Amino acid sequence: MTERLEDIAQAMVAKGKGLLAADESSGTIKKRFDSINAESTATSRRDYRQLLFSARGAMKKHISGVILYDETTRQEAFDGRPLIDLIKASGAVPGIKVDAGTKAMPFHPGEKITEGLDGLRERLIEYHNLGARFAKWRAVIDIADGLPTWACIKANAHALARYAALCQEQMIVPIVEPEVLMDGPVATHSIKGCYEVTEWVLKTVFAELFEAGINLEGMILKPNMVIAGKNAAKQAKPAEVAEMTVKCLKACVPPAVPGIAFLSGGQSDVQATENLSLINQMGPLPWKLTFSYGRALQAAVLKAWGGKAANVEAAQSAFAHRARMNSLAATGKWTKALEKAG
Repeated sequence: MTERLEDIAQAMVAKGKGLLAADESSGTIKKRFDSINAESTATSRRDYRQLLFSARGAMKKHISGVILYDETTRQEAFDGRPLIDLIKASGAVPGIKVDAGTKAMPFHPGEKITEGLDGLRERLIEYHNLGARFAKWRAVIDIADGLPTWACIKANAHALARYAALCQEQMIVPIVEPEVLMDGPVATHSIKGCYEVTEWVLKTVFAELFEAGINLEGMILKPNMVIAGKNAAKQAKPAEVAEMTVKCLKACVPPAVPGIAFLSGGQSDVQATENLSLINQMGPLPWKLTFSYGRALQAAVLKAWGGKAANVEAAQSAFAHRARMNSLAATGKWTKALEKAG
């Protein structure tokens, strides 16, 4: 059966479902494990991710796809099945993080460029053979005095477009993730400042995608919400975050894009859920708006698990709750009462 990029993209933003970002690098997941006093080994990382992927109720009802790290695409569950097959069995689409991380941008102090284009075509062929049907590439844009620069935005937007083209060539749906950081080194910017930079970034990204010949119906956008910096003196209320985010998306994102899966950035898990729900209440909108959360889905899970096999059931219960809350938010039906009800 021929797989169409458009069909995969639609499955990724199915109503009431969203993406689980389980693509933490070895360094990042070590920090997460350190926070619960658990050792990070290939086995413990496998055990933790299997815990998530085998939570059948949460996965089948609320998760449309899972973003994986390279190591996880090659690991097997306790019964010998590839972890990718656990994801497929739940009805979710397996995906893969393909960027090589951010590095300092030469001659641009405080700015980053994402690397990983060299050899990407060959890696995408391998990942497709392993079962991945979408990919993710993250660019980061910081707001500070004199930042961002046009050079940084342009370079990252161009890299995102080249990545997206290579993905679509191999019948892999690209998640295009230009993140305007809310928790950068300074992060004192207002919500207005975030709006201006996010608009600039998104318009530049879509211009580059157009020039690269990207099929917009076969991609997913993973942007930040328009939100004040974490250290800003004035924090915007959730209703303002929703209003400004939708206004920005309407100004920048073509209606041909099937879905927008927000990153949670530096938001708390409940904050990310509430903001997503309020955004979805502002419809009708031309795209489906859902979540692609890492910390906002997993923080409570890690705490409940604590690295102990005896806590798997409690951890899966925590995952089921967060997944359900975000599923409700993806249809604009989350409430504080439902959050507290557990």
